[in-house]
Amino acid sequence: MARPDKAAAVAEVADKFRESNAAVLTEYRGLTVKQLKELRRSLGGNATYAVVKNTLTQIAAKEAGVEGLDADLKGPSAIAFVTGDPVEAAKGLRDFAKANPALVIKGGVLDGRALTAAEITKLADLESREVLLAKAAGAMKAKISQAAYAFTAKPAQVARVIDALRQKQEAAA
Repeated sequence: MARPDKAAAVAEVADKFRESNAAVLTEYRGLTVKQLKELRRSLGGNATYAVVKNTLTQIAAKEAGVEGLDADLKGPSAIAFVTGDPVEAAKGLRDFAKANPALVIKGGVLDGRALTAAEITKLADLESREVLLAKAAGAMKAKISQAAYAFTAKPAQVARVIDALRQKQEAAA
């Protein structure tokens, strides 16, 4: 590559690092072009998958302030730049890797923090953001219901005791 081409490639990858909230580094050795197209489709609009040159990616990562990828940038590398839900993208990559063992997840970055391949697998095992939010909302609703019951239980109990005393006094008189 000529020098201006390298500078443009570095700037493009650095911009992708800055725009994305997560990036997953993979090795694609042994995958066909058809399989790579299928992988890109499976990631959908949530992520973009790009084959990268290791040295240019190292330079771009440093320019973007991303650390922790240098050790994994060996061999043929491609990066999934995630702009949406990182859990959804991690699930897509994990499922594709199960179906196509030639795809190897090397590591990644999530909100500036380096991740290992095992951590990305744990991320893929999480439920989607919507499900987690729904569970949190359900738990909060349950706690509010319990608090409302606790606030109304004592006055109701006192009212029942007073009513029982009144009935007892009426019966005695």
